[in-house]
Amino acid sequence: MDGATTLDTRARIMETALDLFAEQGYQRTSMREIADRLGITKAAVFYHFPAKAQLLASLSEPLVEDVEVAIKDALYAAETTGDAERARWLLIESLLDTYLRHRRLLRILMQDLTVLAHDHAFQRFVTLAERIHQIVAGPGADLPGRVRAVQAIAMIGDPVVFFPDTPDERIREEILSGVRTLLQTSPVAPAPPGRPARPRRRRAGRPPALDAARAAEARRLHAAGTHTVTEIAEALGVSRATVYRHLAEPRD
Repeated sequence: MDGATTLDTRARIMETALDLFAEQGYQRTSMREIADRLGITKAAVFYHFPAKAQLLASLSEPLVEDVEVAIKDALYAAETTGDAERARWLLIESLLDTYLRHRRLLRILMQDLTVLAHDHAFQRFVTLAERIHQIVAGPGADLPGRVRAVQAIAMIGDPVVFFPDTPDERIREEILSGVRTLLQTSPVAPAPPGRPARPRRRRAGRPPALDAARAAEARRLHAAGTHTVTEIAEALGVSRATVYRHLAEPRD
């Protein structure tokens, strides 16, 4: 068996395993079934992957590597520009794109969570997640900021898994809209016991919402990519949170 044939067989085994894991689950799929679907012997499958867990680890490796690249790119952006906010959104969007590329694998892993406890690639991913949360929270973040960062990353992964039939571009748009709303909304501190909470004041002269025409204009400018959310908010005389709220509203 020459090198090219070996690599081709290995790739075919991984592709077939991914199909079967997606169809019937990791636990319910045997190495013999993978061999039978490929029309090769079980010994040939074990030659490339001595255990089913190693096969899953090989399938998971590209996902973990892509996450590592997203983190490195975000850290590089932060170091070269000094812009923590830019690094945060670069990481969020890169991570979301990574999840969308590997959405079938993510669904398999979520369906069989018990396999993750002993999966080396997943343990690496857990370590990476801690770094991701730090970048999204930003330097010197307080507890609410760190909690929001963890929530934001959870908001990225779960919809990718639980809406498998929604096209990538549509689910990507909705996920980012939700994350923006979460991260741009500051939590209100609870009032001390026995004292009523003081209402939050909005800046004088700024309306609390946009009418239909100006909301449509905000969406148009945002979709065109010619204005930042801050610029749109200033042009329309509202807060950035108001702009994000209208961007998140469902379109007719």
